[in-house]
Amino acid sequence: MAALLALSSAIAFGFADFLGGRVATRAPALTVTVATQVAGLAFVLLLAPFAGGDLSAAALGIGALAGVAGGTGLVAYFRGLAIGPMGVVAPLTGVVGAMLPVLVGVARGEQVGPLAVVGIVVGLVAVVLSTLDPAGEHEVGAPTGITPPASVLARARGHVASGGAAGPLFGLLAGLLFGAFFVLLDLSPDGSGLWPLVGAKMASVPVLGVLALARRRAWPQRRDLGQVTLSGVLDAVANGLFLFATRTGLLALAGLLSSLYPVVIILLARQVLGERLRRVQVAGVGLALLAVVLVSVG
Repeated sequence: MAALLALSSAIAFGFADFLGGRVATRAPALTVTVATQVAGLAFVLLLAPFAGGDLSAAALGIGALAGVAGGTGLVAYFRGLAIGPMGVVAPLTGVVGAMLPVLVGVARGEQVGPLAVVGIVVGLVAVVLSTLDPAGEHEVGAPTGITPPASVLARARGHVASGGAAGPLFGLLAGLLFGAFFVLLDLSPDGSGLWPLVGAKMASVPVLGVLALARRRAWPQRRDLGQVTLSGVLDAVANGLFLFATRTGLLALAGLLSSLYPVVIILLARQVLGERLRRVQVAGVGLALLAVVLVSVG
């Protein structure tokens, strides 16, 4: 059940990022992200009272810490992509964000079978390959379930600054913060339902909102509100599925499987937009499927 929930989380993350990314071709990525987070907050506020679980200071507090980590990580990710090189920053962020929950889970004594260990390694490689773009044109897939995908950010930024270690360092920081988001959600009380997500959204919206207002970015147009809302709702659903996956299974495995969402974005781009898959991305998709099988049976 935990594996199914985590995979469903990856699928929801992928659809959320794809939809948000489409809107971000017409509006600044940062304000699109803020708008999706507001929609997600409204959704979890409506759903949380009916989803069961106890509302507590611990649930909201831990959720808020997760939200601050995720929101700050997105700011670091924006900065890293702006400095570049994007072909290093995006994969680095993705693999670090996927690795941290795995390492934390193993460090606290989670028993992972030999096949699952192989699956974790294969899955981490799949995350890297699915976000790499050897041509340097764009990256597909943000490293977290926080919209938008890096392909949109690459087009929005329009350039890659050369040289220096600052970009990769920001990417490393973003990956650590995104990983911390998942780890903190896992630390929320088992009987707290969706309330940790309420705390997370209530914390991340102000962090990103202040940044958007400070930069005076334009906001999405009315015609895009439907896609923005759906993206935010799916992002919240993905977070909820991940939360329930960690409550019924291992953090190490849930973290890895949930991080395979760039593959979903790649496939959606292929089907909906007619984008061609590069060889490295095809390899990433294949390894992702292999990782799912190994983790599920291991």
